[in-house]
Amino acid sequence: MKRRNILIVEDEMVISLVLERMVVRQGHNVIAKVASGEEAVEATKKYKPDLILMDIRLDGQLDGIEAMKAINNEIPTPVIFVTGNSDEANKTRAEQVEHLDFLTKPVSYHELSRSVDMAS
Repeated sequence: MKRRNILIVEDEMVISLVLERMVVRQGHNVIAKVASGEEAVEATKKYKPDLILMDIRLDGQLDGIEAMKAINNEIPTPVIFVTGNSDEANKTRAEQVEHLDFLTKPVSYHELSRSVDMAS
């Protein structure tokens, strides 16, 4: 298993902590946790993560899909969307951005592990 540097973008602190624990338990590094799309863009520029775990609804002006569009314009980075917003409108919008997976909260350890393992 390749050890990955992962950026977590989640505006709910408890969920962010749960994701962090799952990622660390899988043997990966959490290089940063941020709560807004704008912070996600800046953190990606600064840390150049191997993978981003991205919520769709976030603090700030950019949601997760808009943030990934901005990120991929500068530093193409694999993303797994982890969201409670699994309606068709958000799924259709997410299809505009290349992504590895679209997970619906609550996410199990095994779901997340399988998705992270898909990242190359």
